[in-house]
Amino acid sequence: MSGDKTTFALFFGNRGFFPASLIAGARQELAAALKSMGHDVLMLDAAATRHGAVETPAEGAIYADFLRQNRGKFGGVILCLPNFGDETGAVAALKDAGVPILIQAYPDELNRMGPAERRDAFCGKFSIMDVFVQYGVPFTALKPHTAHPAEPPFAENVDYFDRLCRVVNGVRGMTVGAIGARTTPFKTVRIDELTLQRHGITVETVDMADIIARVHALAEDDPDVTRKAATLRGHTTWGETPPKAFQTIARLGVVLDRVIDEFGLDAMAIRCWLELQQQLGISPCVLLSELNDRRIAAACEVDVGSAVAMHALGLASGGAATCLDWNNNYGDDVEECILFHCGPVPQSLMVGPGVVTDHSILMNATGPGCGWGCNQGRIRPMPVTVAGLITEAGRIRMYVGEGKMTDDEIPSEFFGCAGVFEKTNLQEALLTIGKQGHRHHVSLAEGHVAAPMTEALQGYLGFEVTTI
Repeated sequence: MSGDKTTFALFFGNRGFFPASLIAGARQELAAALKSMGHDVLMLDAAATRHGAVETPAEGAIYADFLRQNRGKFGGVILCLPNFGDETGAVAALKDAGVPILIQAYPDELNRMGPAERRDAFCGKFSIMDVFVQYGVPFTALKPHTAHPAEPPFAENVDYFDRLCRVVNGVRGMTVGAIGARTTPFKTVRIDELTLQRHGITVETVDMADIIARVHALAEDDPDVTRKAATLRGHTTWGETPPKAFQTIARLGVVLDRVIDEFGLDAMAIRCWLELQQQLGISPCVLLSELNDRRIAAACEVDVGSAVAMHALGLASGGAATCLDWNNNYGDDVEECILFHCGPVPQSLMVGPGVVTDHSILMNATGPGCGWGCNQGRIRPMPVTVAGLITEAGRIRMYVGEGKMTDDEIPSEFFGCAGVFEKTNLQEALLTIGKQGHRHHVSLAEGHVAAPMTEALQGYLGFEVTTI
């Protein structure tokens, strides 16, 4: 793989009475275009079939074997039609591909419409799509209907497909940790682990008593604690945080890192009150901020559903995600509201470094000095995609939408990390979220990536997605 970029297996469809030069040209042009975008590619050897393309079911079987031999080395297939192609060979080759498939067709040129030069891929694309639908093979097809690999529309389609592939491959088979039991009053974050498992998402649970015991057993001079302390000092500013609280936060950070490694977690959701405040004298918010900046999706309040949504958003956006509360109206503006939480927002989504504070809300229950670890600051202006996830009667249900964080001011005394969210028809979106039984949390990442994310989750993973 090239960093976060998806590696693509390239498939070339053929119709025998079209000239071989069209296939040879496409093999060169498509590979070169994708590599220029930062993608690695896998291609069937040109000598393995006629022209290195697929026309017959027998050639399809050769290509299917090529995919099996390279399983795990590619995250998507680009089905290229240099000419009309053959739908029977294509379905034989790709019906068990196991990854998203983008169908791309070459455009004809009006001055090259004679029998020796015309392609007819415009028409052939319909035949491929038709038969894939008949066989139940999921695929992606984008606008425009035909696109040359060297032209900007194709690059835009590849960007979309890359994001889609990252979501499909990253959510399918992911493991999320539930650290501690759900806080009793928060029935809003209940989740069905079996429903998640049937969609390829594993939940691993760790008791909070075990976490606290590991913290107590960890020496302050452990090299991992020293390294974590240095990382945390560079992550944010610590204001008046007592040294003892800082050291305890660093030790908890090491414990969480070890749990992530032990269980192979892609994401986690942690019970963040009141045991950590009562028994350790800290809040974990700043640790979640640091984890989120490392793109290990970390949600608070044991909201496993939001952790999964955050992971999907991070994969689609290529950046960090966070979990916030739908928290306050913004004056009389019906298309704006305040999104907030105590400090799990990654620094990369903030206007500048935060400052660690005591938990001014929970201190009403624990008293002052027991909740150090909140990372106070403001969320920076940017376009964003938002999402939420719940399980219901064996189904995974989500909403996905787009909006922006603004530069509108929030009162200086406002606790935690917050920002003003703006969305057209916000009130309708909030009504939809509430009536569908979604929680008070919302997951968020930078950029407008709702379309590829929605297709990935709905078209390939079987989630039910509502666009808000």
